[in-house]
Amino acid sequence: MRSTGKLIRVLAATATLAVALAACSSQGGAQNNQAGGAPAGKTYTIAMVTHEQPGDSFWDKIRAGAEAAAKQEGITLKYSNNNDAGQQATLVQNAIDSKVDGLAVTLAFADQVGPAAQKAVQAGIPVVAFNSGISDYQKYGISMYFGSDEDLAGQSAGQKMTAAGGGKAICVVQEQGSVALEARCAGVKKTFPNTENLQVNGADLPSVQQTIGAKLQQDPSISYIVTLGAPIALAALQAKQGANSQAKVVTFDLNADVAKDIQAGTIEFSIDQQPYVQGYMAVTSLWLNLTNGNDIGGGKPVLTGPSFVDKTNITKIAEYAQHNTR
Repeated sequence: MRSTGKLIRVLAATATLAVALAACSSQGGAQNNQAGGAPAGKTYTIAMVTHEQPGDSFWDKIRAGAEAAAKQEGITLKYSNNNDAGQQATLVQNAIDSKVDGLAVTLAFADQVGPAAQKAVQAGIPVVAFNSGISDYQKYGISMYFGSDEDLAGQSAGQKMTAAGGGKAICVVQEQGSVALEARCAGVKKTFPNTENLQVNGADLPSVQQTIGAKLQQDPSISYIVTLGAPIALAALQAKQGANSQAKVVTFDLNADVAKDIQAGTIEFSIDQQPYVQGYMAVTSLWLNLTNGNDIGGGKPVLTGPSFVDKTNITKIAEYAQHNTR
């Protein structure tokens, strides 16, 4: 775990450097591509297929990281997404059929999407999993993974809440069937046992607010609202206000608005999995594999979180949140 922690700090620093290079260089990635070992004039096409849900700003950071890496290395990036498991599997098959050079894929719905990703591996296409599927990616022959240990992240959140006074929590799940989201709530419950899951439709934020508000009015003993995405956290704040609840809001993931609320003290903390790093390293690791035969992680997942964001470090991080890299 220590060596993994050191590695991710290096990766995060590399990602930040990449942004600076992209901003300062008018030459783009072609020069870097040749210097990195790719044959002169050779360009690679990498497909990134995710379970992005429309309206979720989290994925803007994934794409920002992926696009920065693609620009730096002269890669053609093809991004596609669908939060229906069957449709996401179809997008993976489409990428295979188009003969992409590499594939980065999320495995939130591992049972459905994993076999499709395995077909890419069998076709000789380098594949990296990221963001979701930490417990499943190796089943499908995938050698590299970048993301957070969601069970550990949930446990860490529960420990922090317990240390602050305990009570009763609701854990708001915005996408039914997502392995990563369920793992977060399961982790919270391990260290904060009085936790109840609340299912909502994350694609309909007004209904999210109404569902949370109704739960708070029904049970005034709730002391914590745990949300699993930044937009859901903002809806929870509105629900809390409407229900005149004293419950504290904590969230997974970060955006500029959540950063402001952490600064203001209206959100206690965020458990950040650093999605920019996930997108950046998913693309970079494939490029390194294609041009230099590298497999990063040594058969083990490379952890990008959990990383806590609270009043102790928000001043520094808020600037990056504004730039869509945290």
